[in-house]
Amino acid sequence: MFGKLTLAALPHEWFTIGGTLFMAASGIVLFAALTYYKKWGWLWNDWLTSTDPKKIGIMYVIVAAAMFARGALDAAIIWFHQAISVGPNSGLMDADHFQQIFTAHGDIMIFFVTMGFLFGLLNYIVPLQIGARDVAFPFLNTLGFWLFVAGAILINLFFVLGGDFAATGWLAQAPLSELEFSPGVGVDYWIWSLQVSGLGTLLGGINLLVTILKMRAPGMTLMKMPLFVWTTLCSMVLVTTIFPILTMTIFLLFVDRYFGMHFFTTTGGGNPMMYTNLIWMWGHPEVYVLILPAFGIYSEVVQTFSQKRLAGYVSLVCGAIGISILALVVWLHHFFTMGADSNVNAFFGLMTMLIAIPTGVQILSWLATMYKGRIKFTTPMKWFLGFVSTFTFGGMAGLLLAAPPADFQLHNSLFLVAHVHTMIVGGALFGIFAGIIYWFPKVTGFKLNEKIGNYAFWFWLVGFFLSFTPLYILGLMGATRRLDHYEASTGWQPLFIVSAIGLVVIAIGFGLQLLQIFVSYLQRKQNADTTGDPWNGRTLEWMTQSPPPVYNFAIVPHVESREPLWDLKQAGGRRQETGQYEDIHMPKNTPLGIYTAGFAFLIGFAFIWHITWLVIVGLIGAVACMIWRTFDDETEYKIKASELAKMESKRNL
Repeated sequence: MFGKLTLAALPHEWFTIGGTLFMAASGIVLFAALTYYKKWGWLWNDWLTSTDPKKIGIMYVIVAAAMFARGALDAAIIWFHQAISVGPNSGLMDADHFQQIFTAHGDIMIFFVTMGFLFGLLNYIVPLQIGARDVAFPFLNTLGFWLFVAGAILINLFFVLGGDFAATGWLAQAPLSELEFSPGVGVDYWIWSLQVSGLGTLLGGINLLVTILKMRAPGMTLMKMPLFVWTTLCSMVLVTTIFPILTMTIFLLFVDRYFGMHFFTTTGGGNPMMYTNLIWMWGHPEVYVLILPAFGIYSEVVQTFSQKRLAGYVSLVCGAIGISILALVVWLHHFFTMGADSNVNAFFGLMTMLIAIPTGVQILSWLATMYKGRIKFTTPMKWFLGFVSTFTFGGMAGLLLAAPPADFQLHNSLFLVAHVHTMIVGGALFGIFAGIIYWFPKVTGFKLNEKIGNYAFWFWLVGFFLSFTPLYILGLMGATRRLDHYEASTGWQPLFIVSAIGLVVIAIGFGLQLLQIFVSYLQRKQNADTTGDPWNGRTLEWMTQSPPPVYNFAIVPHVESREPLWDLKQAGGRRQETGQYEDIHMPKNTPLGIYTAGFAFLIGFAFIWHITWLVIVGLIGAVACMIWRTFDDETEYKIKASELAKMESKRNL
């Protein structure tokens, strides 16, 4: 009845018992707190069932922050294990456990941390920047979020049922991920956590893409959009292009494991190299899915705190488009070592080098914007400057790896690990931090404490270079990826220890970020944003109050330039648009996103454990929810013009 699920699947290792107890204790504390403060109705009605993209954006950030803590813990275990696992010392864990943590860390940080933070910012800020009251598909948006949450639960559920995660690397490389080499359910947890969350990402990408193309304010042509919207548009085009590839690739791996097929096996005519091609056709453009919105954040930050218009707006737009196009034709540089002929390797090496040109255009445009600007060195601006240093350093390493002969030597080394982290952390994550601080007063109504934020930045930057510079050196010395043990004669341990010390410095920076939020909350009255425009901004999101009302704009603004708010202020006009109030139609809250994602979770769980009847229940439930939504005609509510006038008069008091 329960397929492969037996009592043996219950927690039995120290880490599965600990993980299970922690999740259970956290759930009990949360349940008790909500019950004691009588917040269940508020949580359900105001948040969990909301279709407001601003609230969905906040929930994305909360889930991503929780997963960040989990992913960072995995990183700490990896770093400290490598620092002491030398010679006769076996370190903190055995080789198989190390590989499981290595796999989980990569997947969590890419799929559930960086993607989660970015989709949170995109949901909150993009509609405001384009002058929209809502997104194109509110239900699709909430469904995408809850599928993301379902995937996040699945990737942690192996602690409770199963005990083991995939030990295959973060992309579950075939044939290692096939039944012949990974007979347990760890790979199945990997498959379905990514399959469910990936579907949510695809739905979210479609929603944002259509929102940008169809819901811009009157007068906002494509070439009048803010750079953050442009880079989001390019990123979402990539999402809708490559995530179907991921879905199909993982599905083929699933049918290999579940039905005994032979797409990627070493026997029966399977071709593991096809898996490598398909997964990297998704995997490398995914890097730019993460980087491009961060580039948009840097554009907003640089122009605001340089107090001048962006230099080379058209060049920045063309650069983002160029990056998006070239991102689709560089995937093979991830396996120059596969034995392709020189023509194939030369083409993909050349494309990899060419992508540095539109990327360099971005950086040069930002530096040109700063030139002769009245720069304010706020914490968002410092995160940008930290990005320039880390990203330039990592980009030079990327150019080296773009040369097939050099890559042949460095491909399976820690040099590559250091390069990837320099791009993702120094590029995307630093951008996320800059964006969160920059738009924090818009979301909460008060600014973050600058002094603590500065300390956090410097600990992060110093810790980052302290952690990853030794990895570049170790890679050149021959230290390989996924290395769980090495001999003392290699002389590598001092560098691993320095790298682990760097992690401690980063952890202090992370702790200061948490302290910054706490202290800022206590000081929220003296740091309150009473104007809606605390940074003297230039784009439409600063035209509304902080936090914005549910409808964003009482009167949809008319856009006549690339910096509508700045131009309005320079002309001596009012920040708020004037005009006649009209009735507003807004989407109603709905629990169907939660229900549908819940059934999708059941489908994934059932396939993991081969529980056929539960698969059927999940499919029927998911289809029933879709039918229910299709025949629901009461999906909107109306705010009358008279009610809107009263609401606005209260807001303006």
